[in-house]
Amino acid sequence: MTEVVDRPAGKGQRPAASSTVPATTQPVVDVEALGRQLLGKWAAVRVQARDLAARPELHKIEGLTHTEHRTRVFGQLKYLVENEAVHRAFPTALGGSDDHGGNIAGFEELVVADPSLQIKAGVQWGLFGSAVMHLGTAKHHAKWLPGIMNLDIPGCFAMTETGHGSDVASIATTATYDLSTEEFVVHTPFRAAWKDYIGNAAIDGLGAVVFAQLITRGVKHGVHAFYVDLRDPETKEFLPGIGGEDDGAKGGLNGIDNGRLHFTNVRIPRTNLLNRYGDVAPDGTYTSPIASPGRRFFTMLGTLVQGRVSLDGAAVAASKVALQAAVRYATERRQFNASSHTDEEVLLDYQRHQRRLFTRLATTYAAGFAHEQLLQKFDDVFSGAHDTDADRQDLETLAAALKALSTWHALDTLQECREACGGAGFLIENRFASLRADLDVYATFEGDNTVLLQLVAKRLLADYAKEFRNVDFGVLARYVVGQATGAAIHRTGLRQVAQFMADTGSVQKAAIALRDEEGQRALLTDRVQTMVAEAAAALKGSNRLSQEQGAALFNRHQNELIDAAQAHAELLQWEAFTDALREVEDSGTRIVLTWLRDLFGLSLIEKNLSWYLMNGRLSMQRGRTVGEYINRLLVKIRPHALDLVDAFGYSGDHVRAAIATGAEKQRQDEARAYFRSQRASGGAPVDEKFLLARTVPGKRN
Repeated sequence: MTEVVDRPAGKGQRPAASSTVPATTQPVVDVEALGRQLLGKWAAVRVQARDLAARPELHKIEGLTHTEHRTRVFGQLKYLVENEAVHRAFPTALGGSDDHGGNIAGFEELVVADPSLQIKAGVQWGLFGSAVMHLGTAKHHAKWLPGIMNLDIPGCFAMTETGHGSDVASIATTATYDLSTEEFVVHTPFRAAWKDYIGNAAIDGLGAVVFAQLITRGVKHGVHAFYVDLRDPETKEFLPGIGGEDDGAKGGLNGIDNGRLHFTNVRIPRTNLLNRYGDVAPDGTYTSPIASPGRRFFTMLGTLVQGRVSLDGAAVAASKVALQAAVRYATERRQFNASSHTDEEVLLDYQRHQRRLFTRLATTYAAGFAHEQLLQKFDDVFSGAHDTDADRQDLETLAAALKALSTWHALDTLQECREACGGAGFLIENRFASLRADLDVYATFEGDNTVLLQLVAKRLLADYAKEFRNVDFGVLARYVVGQATGAAIHRTGLRQVAQFMADTGSVQKAAIALRDEEGQRALLTDRVQTMVAEAAAALKGSNRLSQEQGAALFNRHQNELIDAAQAHAELLQWEAFTDALREVEDSGTRIVLTWLRDLFGLSLIEKNLSWYLMNGRLSMQRGRTVGEYINRLLVKIRPHALDLVDAFGYSGDHVRAAIATGAEKQRQDEARAYFRSQRASGGAPVDEKFLLARTVPGKRN
């Protein structure tokens, strides 16, 4: 059994716990320095946001009805306004600070207070307000943004329809220009065109940015955004022609008043068209600075990518909170006395428990580092520092890839932490079940994860086609990847990544050193490129088929394409983790984080071991060693588990789990002291098993 071993307390760290590695040889994690690194570029903003998130005024109160919860969360929005927590991304001329990256960094931290608060704030300022800011022009900003910023105008982002979620281009609500009155007529022609699942629609929304097909002079110009007043500010009743329903109680996020909206020939002024990317003159003439309808559509939607960026960060934050609680509990909770007649084992000393938690801890670190790079990319684009078409395409693809992985990972981590804490994990007081219910929808809103990965796959195919347009596939089948640098995180496609090699054994040679950085990179990157190359070969010539035949061919390979996109996103996370290692100055911290990075990389290889074996990238013998390497890493990481979760920087007021307060340790210590005292007194009863052992021939007494 593992006991705590005293060692020199380097830089304020706790003693390590290990029975297999002498204390004097243990590296020491500089928790404070690691914590600063994890806070990232916008550390001051995160600290300020966490200060707010620790306040009980913003905490979720379990057991409220959905009506009570909604009332509380709307009041919390006012609290955010009063504490100047929501204005960072807005123009300085209106009281903001034009800090786009900092705005997201602060916003995503609200998830630890109450996910409903985070998402409702996101609806108000990250979607509704951002749509006015990014799709509108100066006159729109002056007219509506002050009221949006101070919550005088609670609003909705009315894009999704009952009949169309991820396929925004096919929404059916129309906005038809009436030349005689210089008005748009907003109309939902059938039930499937109702706006659905819309935050603030059921109760609070006074205005909405409504996405509709713009029609003028008999021509449909695609999806555009329109500002529509919904309710009378005094009576809170719907205005004429507008109706709706309450979505009611949901599986989670019940502090948000999601609802449905429909419009029956609702007239709005021509100037309510948010016209940054498309305008209609009084005579009905349509103009746009972007000639291509397709490019115009994706440009408009691309300005709203911050929703996906913030969900990526919030999912990582929720994973950190869950792991902080579960790992601490696992260092205190004892169960079964396999290695001692008197003392039970600490849960975290069991190999399987380490596998359950440490692999997810490694993924959380990788996702966190990748998110920080995504946030930098987002800020570069929206600040104008790097805002080319290519930059925006890279941002869109990167956000889609990482949001999908991190939200799925958060759900998996919350569930595994819940199970790892047994019955205690199921209690609402320990938050796992509640957080998982609230985050469940993260996997499908702001883009269904599977659809987002398909978007990533199409980008990979497009970049592949550009790079290898004139190359024979027989050559492609033999290539292995060049050693990609960390720049891959910024160049999300295949451009500037691949190189051709005559020696097809290079990847196998690299695999000899599975724990070597270059070996892991070669295996992970080669898998992505091979999968994309095979898909491209299968789809070659599809553009010459009929639309029906081309769609059928794509559908037959959809699963492989999505798998390739996921592998690509995992590679980006691994690259981000590797980049972060270069920034670690403390040697002990770098050693431990390298073990954690290796655990992440080897876990990905183990998860996809069948692919590596079937494609000849690993031999059977080498494949068997992957699990062995992982088990060795678990032993190395074990003494540093608490340091690694403490570096996340969340206090008890953030975690708010009863099992993470030290109460379990007190209970266990009390129990152990009781039995020690009983044994020392000589009055302890004799276990029947020992009596039987003395009477069975051949048994040692």
